[in-house]
Amino acid sequence: MTRAVLDARAEREVFYRRIAQANLTPLWEILSALVPEHPRSPCVPAIWRYRQVRPWLLESGRLISAEEAVRRVLILENPATPGTSAITQSIYAGLQLILPGEIAPSHRHTQSALRLIVEGHGAFTAVEGERVTMHPGDFIITPAWTWHDHGNPGAEPVVWLDGLDIPLVRFFDCGFSENDVQLSQPVARPEGDALARYGSNLLPIDYVPRDQASPLFAYPYVRTREALETLRSNSAPHAAHGYKMQFINPATGGYPMPTIGAFVQLLPNGFLGGAYRCTDGTVFHCIEGSGSVTINGARVAFASQDTFVVPAWSNHRLEADSDTVLFSFSDRPVQRALGLWREQLL
Repeated sequence: MTRAVLDARAEREVFYRRIAQANLTPLWEILSALVPEHPRSPCVPAIWRYRQVRPWLLESGRLISAEEAVRRVLILENPATPGTSAITQSIYAGLQLILPGEIAPSHRHTQSALRLIVEGHGAFTAVEGERVTMHPGDFIITPAWTWHDHGNPGAEPVVWLDGLDIPLVRFFDCGFSENDVQLSQPVARPEGDALARYGSNLLPIDYVPRDQASPLFAYPYVRTREALETLRSNSAPHAAHGYKMQFINPATGGYPMPTIGAFVQLLPNGFLGGAYRCTDGTVFHCIEGSGSVTINGARVAFASQDTFVVPAWSNHRLEADSDTVLFSFSDRPVQRALGLWREQLL
């Protein structure tokens, strides 16, 4: 390196220190990082094996009550971004436990949330005055600013996977929350009311949309599984996804919530998927079956009730050792609304 080049660099460094006092910084030094040729997520692939996490969940149940904790959750934090309470740049995920006899108090917040029931029977979620009994595999949403609480009048622990847009709301600095004056909100409608009104390709004649969220807040797994089997009987699997479907808002055909998209896919026994990548970092949960995912060349086996994350624009390929059902969620609605989403079958 010539003396002239060294002198130029030294002069620039002096300049940078001077302008820093006025809260200025040179774009040319960081342009490639701000406007990359392709996504470079700081997040890394990771897996949470349920058989390992479950004892810690149960231990947390002995240490703190659901009422005291408000929500007794172990956060699934991306190992490359500790302290962020995020599994991807825009998505939060955690495993929540409610024990027999407990109530998780009623509250509401601007963050949108979903739940995928992992284990147990007998507990309920209440959303805006309607309760739904939860079963493994059920997909449930609590749209932004809706009152919701959980209770477990049953005889066994119930665990579900939480997914929220907490990092996204934090990025926009628009988070609000409110605790209810009652521990559990009063029941205003019978169980199954929303499913009857909105879950059969019909809408009440006087239906008035409530923002962009789905009026149907519970998607029973028994119906989801039946739809996957029907799809399998009538068509060939997608090269990368197997038989994959998107949960929708039945009133609009769009996503159930404006910030989080949710999907479910059936991988037939012996399925060997093609390589694929997309810009939405995605959280996967194995509802049933087993298999493996190869992410950027590294293969990881997964089993029923395990959860794993594929960061944005990561090459990944799915394999199934048996008939396997995967649930997944991501920030795809936001990316598509902004014209940013891309995918590639490799």
